[in-house]
Amino acid sequence: MSKIALVDDDRNILASVAMTLEAEGFDVETYHDGQQALEAFERKMPDMAVFDIKMPRMDGMDLLQRVRPKTAMPIILLTSKDDEIDEVLGLRMGADDYVKKPFSQRLLVERIRSLLRRQDLLAGGEVTQAEASQVITRGSLSMDPARHAVRWKGEAVSLTVTEFLLLQALAQRPGFVKSRDQLMDVAYDDQIYVDDRTIDSHIKRLRKKLRSVDDGFTAIETLYGIGYRYNEE
Repeated sequence: MSKIALVDDDRNILASVAMTLEAEGFDVETYHDGQQALEAFERKMPDMAVFDIKMPRMDGMDLLQRVRPKTAMPIILLTSKDDEIDEVLGLRMGADDYVKKPFSQRLLVERIRSLLRRQDLLAGGEVTQAEASQVITRGSLSMDPARHAVRWKGEAVSLTVTEFLLLQALAQRPGFVKSRDQLMDVAYDDQIYVDDRTIDSHIKRLRKKLRSVDDGFTAIETLYGIGYRYNEE
């Protein structure tokens, strides 16, 4: 049973979403602000979290910034319909997805399930033993899907589930271009719509993390109007 943390200052949303998730078989913990959630996460991390952006004491963006360096668990942001800047910033900071308020609870459940399936896949729960043992080596890059481990020039790089899947898709065929639509298919289920900006934000975040261990990282190339490709170094 996966443990889901819900963080929102709207008690009605907390109660209704928690009830829906519990009916779907999830173990749910609720928090009324980011500070309360952070204190709980320092004791034990959940399997996944949903943060509202606008909250008192500590908002969702601050909570994301503090939590992301410590965990690769999937994180979904809840945003209002006018929060485009926050959505882009949140993705760059390491959020895996966002859902606009007001939202369909069924949609939120499907996005949670989608991200948890990817987490299980990367943990080796849905792959064969042979597939899980395959470490991808492309120049300075090493990726171990079974352990969700990435190294660049020997240095460990912590990636979210979505970032890992995007890098894996690009690195599997160096020199070949992946369109944004193809990368969306890799990172999201068919029933979940995301736009080009979402993929671009994940790629920017991915580059930033790799440049944090190597200022000269240039292996992910943008082909404007087409997509991205991995150039083996």
